[in-house]
Amino acid sequence: VQLQASGGGLVQPGGSLRLSCAASGFPVSTSAMDWVRRVPGKEPEWVAMIESDGRTEVVENRITISRDNAKNTLYLQMDNLKPADTAVYYCSYNGFRGQGTQVTVSS
Repeated sequence: VQLQASGGGLVQPGGSLRLSCAASGFPVSTSAMDWVRRVPGKEPEWVAMIESDGRTEVVENRITISRDNAKNTLYLQMDNLKPADTAVYYCSYNGFRGQGTQVTVSS
């Protein structure tokens, strides 16, 4: 299993970002997966999940989780970003987290 998150960066408050998580070793199409984020010194925070049947749950309505089965990739769309969203974001599958991507929200 490999998970590689990308798409992070520096964005101004109110902006948007779409994070990607390229997966290998298993099919995202039939897998439950999560996005979590971590700020140094704090516990990881769950952000969003997608079930194997496609049902989704998110921590806030300005966040959307989706997947592209053909690309075997998971996405996290975040709108109206706030400084409190600054963190390293990881995708997770079956307890495994790959390399994360840094999101920094600042003016």
